[in-house]
Amino acid sequence: MKKRVTGLGGFFFKTKNPDQIKQWYKERLGLNTDQYGCTFWWKDKEGNDCSTQWSPMNEDTTYFQPSQKQFMMNFRVENLKELLVELEKEGVTIVGEVEEYEYGKFGWILDPEGNKLELWEPVDKAFL
Repeated sequence: MKKRVTGLGGFFFKTKNPDQIKQWYKERLGLNTDQYGCTFWWKDKEGNDCSTQWSPMNEDTTYFQPSQKQFMMNFRVENLKELLVELEKEGVTIVGEVEEYEYGKFGWILDPEGNKLELWEPVDKAFL
């Protein structure tokens, strides 16, 4: 099978007070937090800059819907639109439409337990 996921793009979770939890992680674990959480920078096998995002979100966010879970994972992928076509043929539930931004393309699917997964075809250099 052709490689589909190239890495973890992010981990998003619900919390009662995102600012307070970001401050705790900054003070206790040294995370370099900002309004979005914390961006971790690393290099892929070819030496390209890559990022992974850690983001606390308000507990009333609707971003994870239709999942009722307290978290959502984001996976880095290549050729998002192609991958979504393949996944749909395999019976995977696609959620919404692909969205494109300067920092990449996003699509969403549900796993068999109803967890919403975000698939991201990144443009990491947009964050530099």
